Amino acid sequence: MRPEESWSCVDLVRREADSFSEKPTINVDEEDGGLQICRVCGDKANGYHFNVMTCEGCKGFFRRAMKRNVRLRCPFRKGTCEITRKTRRQCQACRLRKCLESGMKKEMIMSDAAVEQRRALIKRKKREKMEAPPSGGQGLTEEQQALIQELMDAQMKTFDTTFSHFKDFRLRGEDGSIWNYQPPCKSDGKEIIPLLPHLADVSTYMFKGVINFAKVISYFRDLPIEDQISLLKGATFEMCLLRFNTMFDTETGTWECGRLAYCFEDPDGGFQKLLLDPMMKFHCMLKKLRLHKEEYVLMQAISLFSPDRPGVVQRSVVDQLQERFALTLKAYIECSRPYPAHRFLFLKIMGVLTELRSINAQQTQQLLRIQDTHPFATPLMQELFSSTDG
Repeated sequence: MRPEESWSCVDLVRREADSFSEKPTINVDEEDGGLQICRVCGDKANGYHFNVMTCEGCKGFFRRAMKRNVRLRCPFRKGTCEITRKTRRQCQACRLRKCLESGMKKEMIMSDAAVEQRRALIKRKKREKMEAPPSGGQGLTEEQQALIQELMDAQMKTFDTTFSHFKDFRLRGEDGSIWNYQPPCKSDGKEIIPLLPHLADVSTYMFKGVINFAKVISYFRDLPIEDQISLLKGATFEMCLLRFNTMFDTETGTWECGRLAYCFEDPDGGFQKLLLDPMMKFHCMLKKLRLHKEEYVLMQAISLFSPDRPGVVQRSVVDQLQERFALTLKAYIECSRPYPAHRFLFLKIMGVLTELRSINAQQTQQLLRIQDTHPFATPLMQELFSSTDG
């Protein structure tokens, strides 16, 4: 068993390592909404930068140091200089070491071209909004725009669409043994049971991304840890299906996951038909809506903030948050979609989310039955399957 397979949903919510966004180790005042502390130098922080809560100074230093790609040396030849607000300029080598040890990630730094492209896109959208007010709606409020931007940022940080970090996964050899496999993987679906350990690894990789997505969202972090865990246990599978749909090609019936491709066709009965038929129908139905990225991410949020998940204590708070995301989705559609062609899109999306709840329950029961005879699930999957509201 690989070390990461022993992580539970609770571990992933609480844990600082392997996370795209986590609250830093801070003083007690922070828990009460007080001062946020930079994980690198201890100065006042102003948000998460490159995966870590830092100040603006350490954010800029890390970006410059990574882009320069120069090997820094400690002038004091210790390599263990204490980095504080007052001493952070004295040793660049140790400051960079502290940045990396705190969890700052080089791969999260946007290139200069990407930054300019993003700025140009923001300017263009603002200009288009001013020049052509959307028909059929009153426009997005500033709060709704900020909410969508927060969700999009969380998606970008936690959704590895290229599967570039998905490694050391399992497949079964012809003799039934488990072995590692790196080249592209393609299955025609004639026999799904031997692929279950591999599919469990794929799903677990996606589950971790969804959990990290939730932790980036400020509204989610403000909830009690117990409610965070209950919401994730109920919604993780549904949110993963929404993410998988963005990689689904209806023409070929294939999920394109970076260097991996999955094509399951013509289920011939048994578990395989029960598993694949509903999944294929769901993905085809959702793909036909031709949703925007913003609509996908709002669907994830609506699924996540479901007040009726088992174990949720602050139901009224979660219910208000879900309503806020739903109203934002409705407003976004009214602003971004031509009327009347898409006048029923919001209702269709809400219907899809209802269908998603049903699929979640059905798939969970089928996978638990398979698990009884062909154990394949990782510990994280077992915890999620046994805790859903099917």
